[in-house]
Amino acid sequence: MKLNFNAPINTETVDRILIQKKSGKNIYQTVCVLEKISQKIGKIIKNDMDKKLQEFDILNKNDLEEVNENKEQIELSKFYERLPKPTSLSIKYLLDDKIKLN
Repeated sequence: MKLNFNAPINTETVDRILIQKKSGKNIYQTVCVLEKISQKIGKIIKNDMDKKLQEFDILNKNDLEEVNENKEQIELSKFYERLPKPTSLSIKYLLDDKIKLN
């Protein structure tokens, strides 16, 4: 699954009625489904980050006595810290009609 990270980074208020209309379900059911989608998105992001960080682990195993500050690893970590939260992504996907809950 290719993720689109075009979602707000900061918390934004979303109209509950709009979310209900987009989902076609009541708000409780909508929140439950969005939570499951958020968990899947979170796992995808974590797996992607873990794969990229494994490269640094292999390099660090060779240098057990030295702890090097790797600028690439720091930049990678900062990239993932700046990503929108999985909850924001799932709501954005719903509002952009990229997922259907019916």
